[in-house]
Amino acid sequence: MQILLKGCVLIPIFIANIVKEMLAEIITIGDEILIGQILDSNSKWIATELNKIGVSVYQITSIQDDRQHILKAITEAQSNADIVIITGGLGPTKDDITKLTLVEYFNDFLVLNEEISSHIQQLFAKINYPFTEVNRNQALVPSTCIPLKNEFGTAPGMWFYQNDKVVVSLPGVPFEMMGLMTQSVLPKLQASYNLPFILHKTIITFGMGESMLAEKIEEWETNLPSFVRLAYLPSFGTVRLRLSAKGATLEMLETSITQEMEKLAKLIPDIIVGFDENETIEAVIGQLLTEKKQTLAIAESCTGGNIAKIITSVPGASNYFVGGIVAYSKMIKIKELLVDEKIITKHTIVSAQVAEAMALGIQQKYHTDYAIATTGNAGPTADNTDKTVGTVFIAIATPSTIFSEEFFFGKPREKVIGRASNKALELLRKEILKN
Repeated sequence: MQILLKGCVLIPIFIANIVKEMLAEIITIGDEILIGQILDSNSKWIATELNKIGVSVYQITSIQDDRQHILKAITEAQSNADIVIITGGLGPTKDDITKLTLVEYFNDFLVLNEEISSHIQQLFAKINYPFTEVNRNQALVPSTCIPLKNEFGTAPGMWFYQNDKVVVSLPGVPFEMMGLMTQSVLPKLQASYNLPFILHKTIITFGMGESMLAEKIEEWETNLPSFVRLAYLPSFGTVRLRLSAKGATLEMLETSITQEMEKLAKLIPDIIVGFDENETIEAVIGQLLTEKKQTLAIAESCTGGNIAKIITSVPGASNYFVGGIVAYSKMIKIKELLVDEKIITKHTIVSAQVAEAMALGIQQKYHTDYAIATTGNAGPTADNTDKTVGTVFIAIATPSTIFSEEFFFGKPREKVIGRASNKALELLRKEILKN
């Protein structure tokens, strides 16, 4: 099969007769990435979209705006993968050298593409901007490429085909890159290759560490089908278990993944909070409170409003979350939450008694069914308390009772706040389920 596009030579497009694993490498070009000036959001988005159509990303590489570095990266990428996606370095200025480097790599020369030149002139005419020689040069493309019209900007994408492998060069501007990927690159890849199906399912667990969880499900993991892989994705208090399967038939993959998830659910029923990336513990809590038509308030000291931030990240949280107070100082605990100063004097500000008084105070103040309260030493110093840095007391007030637990979350400060926030949500979820 051959495709002829205006301004380009005939380019053969390979159609695989059987489903084979297709590997891609993503190369992002730009000194701004390497010096930490911007985040490489392009690679994340491209990898997600490639995965959706059955292309596995083998490697992601970020390199500087340097001719030798670009040449080396493309050479190595072609030895690793079937598809190379490059972003960046296609602007009109002298530091944008990707196009000229690709000309050198493919031993090619530039030709003017009249369609792209006309497109750029029209874009500039709409904003009453002069069309200069620099802008005209953006319509120059390597003679052996398939140019990809950029509806959202002036720099076209370029599709090269060599030795049964594809190299695609795209602008680094995210919305331009996304437009070209969506309109041109992804459809062409799907038309060019018989791609496998890739299926991912996530199980969200809460309250058990990664190593302990791995030990508990070791036998199940060992007996997974050969085409199913398990990945552990831990964060503060949470471990996401991602099952990934790859094959020719989507129905077969879905059946296998479902069977394995059912087996897993029987092994760890108490710590599973959801089966989807969106079923976070805060979302589950929101769903439970909504179903029961119950409400929540939060009083935070050491967590500084982080729990309230997590709760309100869920759309519709106003249906059940009444509000919260960051009672960071002793005075606010006494005045706003009505914590008896004698309790603070006797037990210190970081204590179970103060945590419980805070929870009860916010519950009564806002007339809610449930309340969370935290007090502790997040660090780096213990201030005026006798408790070690990392010590946190978490209290939960329910419709019928109030209790607190003491935890030690270590260092640094960010870890203490994160772990305390997640532990508070874990305790709350358990109490809602009890009632």
